[in-house]
Amino acid sequence: MALKIVRNDITKMVVDAIVNTANKEVKVGDGCDSAVYEAAGYEKLLWYRKENIGNVNEGDVFITPGFDLKAKNIIHVVSPRYFDGISGEEAKLRGCYKKALELAAENNIRSIAFPLISTGSFGYPKEEGLRIALDEINAFLLKKNMLVYIAVFDEESVKLGQKVTPELEEFISNNYVKEADLKEYSGVLSGRAASEISDDLYFNRASTRLAAERYLANEPDGERRKNERRSLFSNIRRKESEPVFNNKENEVMLGCMPMEVCEDAAAPMDYDEMQDKIDNGLNERLKHLTDSFSEYLMYLIESKGMKNADVYNRSLVDKRTFSKIKSNSDAHPKKLTVLCLCVGARLNLDETKDLLARAGYALSPCDKTDVIFSFFIEQGFYDMIEISIRLEEYGLPCVVD
Repeated sequence: MALKIVRNDITKMVVDAIVNTANKEVKVGDGCDSAVYEAAGYEKLLWYRKENIGNVNEGDVFITPGFDLKAKNIIHVVSPRYFDGISGEEAKLRGCYKKALELAAENNIRSIAFPLISTGSFGYPKEEGLRIALDEINAFLLKKNMLVYIAVFDEESVKLGQKVTPELEEFISNNYVKEADLKEYSGVLSGRAASEISDDLYFNRASTRLAAERYLANEPDGERRKNERRSLFSNIRRKESEPVFNNKENEVMLGCMPMEVCEDAAAPMDYDEMQDKIDNGLNERLKHLTDSFSEYLMYLIESKGMKNADVYNRSLVDKRTFSKIKSNSDAHPKKLTVLCLCVGARLNLDETKDLLARAGYALSPCDKTDVIFSFFIEQGFYDMIEISIRLEEYGLPCVVD
């Protein structure tokens, strides 16, 4: 039926069953286990387990009544501890999701809420833990009908949500709403479709690159123009130290300075140093001017010193999907997949636009999904769990569907 990521206390979920991360012995553990026992009725649930279940091996599951919970049932999973990632933890964690879902189906459960199993005190990396959950739940939903929630309620996620909410609403209001209104009432945006605005941003950069390429190829008068730039740069440098008077506010303000001068006003970057930095950057960019989507993605990952596994785990993109992209230079993934990879690779907004363009896409100011991803990328909030929750809250297709 559906898979949704929500921000909620799992003990308050109104579903047929919630999933609890249980202790293998008949005792109550920390975190989720303790919260579930307290909400269900500590003594009643503990007595039921002692009398009817007993000890359970790691990776196994069992079901109990929900007692005082809003959920009718509790499916308990004895979740694995994370050691080093190569000690069989992934297989055990996958098994927990599979067995819990199968047990739910056997008991005619139509709706179920999971926590992120093992990602709390048991130490499983959150991004990888969520990717495994999505893999197994989506695979199950291909065969069975069930409404499945992943409830996220840890302190870090709640704090981020509180920080993001007002800023995201303002960002959407200032971007999407304004452009959508213009589109609805004017028919077109100043004679251009909204999507063309984003396309223009890319092609303007392409024109700039072409101009830079011609300059580096030593076109006629190249040296003369370089000398003119050197002279202009020297004049700007002299003026930077002069105060600028703002008559309106009757204040003295410092002149605008290049980033390098602001960072170290005592030793500003000279012209030749600046030119070397520009030339090196342009040369590196021009090397990848004709890269395909796959090639450019791999270049960005390598240039940032990241590992492929880090990227697809953070992006929540399936490992097999990522491998297909990597091995096929003509790969053309869905736009949502590209946006997720941009978050996983922690690209800035310009890098995101470049990578999207190589797959034939552009960010649109009239698409709420694009606006939400743009907001998170601009703010440096590279958290796919939070993005998934926000998409769900705005009624948009979730990245895990």
